[in-house]
Amino acid sequence: MRQERVVVTGMGAVTPLGNDVQTFLDELLAGHSGLAPITKFDAQATGVTVAGEVKGLKPEKWLAKKLANRLDLFSVYGLYSAYEAMAQAGLKQDEFDPTRLGVIYGSGIGGLTTIEKQVIKMHEKGPKRVSPLFVPNSIINMVAGNIAMAFNAQNTSQAVVTACASATNAIGDAFEYLRQGKADVIISGGAEASVNEIGISGFAALTALSKEPDPTRASQPFDTNRSGFVMGEGAGSLVLETLSHTQARGAKILAEIVGYGTTSDAYHMTAPRPDGAGAKRAMQQAVEEAGITPTAVDYVNAHGTATHANDAAEAQAILDFLGKDVRVSSTKGMTGHLLGAAGAIEAIATIGALQRQQLPVNVGVFDQDPACPVNLVTAENAQEPCNYALSNSFGFGGHNAVLAFRKWG
Repeated sequence: MRQERVVVTGMGAVTPLGNDVQTFLDELLAGHSGLAPITKFDAQATGVTVAGEVKGLKPEKWLAKKLANRLDLFSVYGLYSAYEAMAQAGLKQDEFDPTRLGVIYGSGIGGLTTIEKQVIKMHEKGPKRVSPLFVPNSIINMVAGNIAMAFNAQNTSQAVVTACASATNAIGDAFEYLRQGKADVIISGGAEASVNEIGISGFAALTALSKEPDPTRASQPFDTNRSGFVMGEGAGSLVLETLSHTQARGAKILAEIVGYGTTSDAYHMTAPRPDGAGAKRAMQQAVEEAGITPTAVDYVNAHGTATHANDAAEAQAILDFLGKDVRVSSTKGMTGHLLGAAGAIEAIATIGALQRQQLPVNVGVFDQDPACPVNLVTAENAQEPCNYALSNSFGFGGHNAVLAFRKWG
């Protein structure tokens, strides 16, 4: 069976660094941080006071006010970014076959804001006061469902849940689905809205979050003094399309997806394998599918959460498979960790870096950990040529997912 080539024709972003792709990439590549004191609730009692909150979003730009007020935030973020992505792709509903348009979308937790509010309401006012929209707003698949309804996407509509690897697995699954010719276009990505009291409290109880009150030192991937990750929120959407369909309609191509790898550590509920073996195999799968050698990879957008175990294991995997020359950065020093949406905005960051031939630097690194001796992106090497790049995502439960991108043109 002939396999289709798959390209990216549209992107949309809701992030702590801005609520459109242009602003997000401008801020990211300028090395600016979107981390700040938490404003959504009084977080002092949790011991965690810094997060990457979405700021100034005006849903009415793309969504009807009634709809935006009715949905959980994670669906609002996902829908908003999907509208931007479809607008950039130039896909209008009367110009394509809806049975050839699908949605494969990820989230790690789903409607956590709705869950928190409705459980409190049930406790305080009784079960009869629980909203009839509680279930459809909180279940993870509804961001995919809402996007499918918005664009009349009648091909597959799927939700992917692999913790912090969710969006990368969703994009990878969409890539494979399109390669098989089962659809012409798929909207993919991830959304998360977990900057709330139960979200921060839950991860704080795991001792996974940084308690550093200084936003400039809260998220420090690969730094000796890293102390845990900073929660972020938002969404990223990509329009993936077969090359043949894209060329037939004369659309602009942003990048090509050339490989996808996904493995399981089968090791621990929250910790990665210390030797990074599962991460290494996922990178190897993506590179082999891309039909390139490890030395052809110019850049890795690392998962880099700023937890001690994750950063050390990922660094080991990168060194073992790609060597010491490949440039590496974690953008979580600027955005925080968007959990199930992280891989989506990081895929956008990776594509933006390929387009602009400028890599994001490592914000938050003041003293690189000798246990993570990778070649970090700096101002000095950020603008060296970059043709192939990997985007890594790893999730609780041992989920590993890697995407390989190629610069177009």
